[in-house]
Amino acid sequence: MAKESGLGWSVCSVDDASGTARAIVNDITNLQFATPRGVQDATGIDKSAFERILLLADFSVTLNGVFNDAANMSHDVFKTVPSTSVARTTTLTVSGQTLANECLYTDYPLTRSDSGELTFSVPGVLADGVVPTWA
Repeated sequence: MAKESGLGWSVCSVDDASGTARAIVNDITNLQFATPRGVQDATGIDKSAFERILLLADFSVTLNGVFNDAANMSHDVFKTVPSTSVARTTTLTVSGQTLANECLYTDYPLTRSDSGELTFSVPGVLADGVVPTWA
């Protein structure tokens, strides 16, 4: 088992509104994702420390990138977020490890900084109740 950096992601693809996967890895500058589990406190009054039960699994992602309105790139993928209500397969691959989930994207905010950059930060959440699993 070798430690590795996060350099050289091979896949970051998101379905467009029609369900076609689009490789937008070159438009994404950084991302955050999480696979948290809910926790229920099940501590009886006979305990002096917490006792917990794991509950539902979840997935969330935020893709940050540079505006690109070329055909089938990030703007084509995300411009329909405000006007469509579709789940989009989101696939992340680094070092041969893949995490793919059906996500609902909830916003497509664009930012134009005072120095001129035009960027986006698109949040997504798990859509279909399938446990996020690395393959």
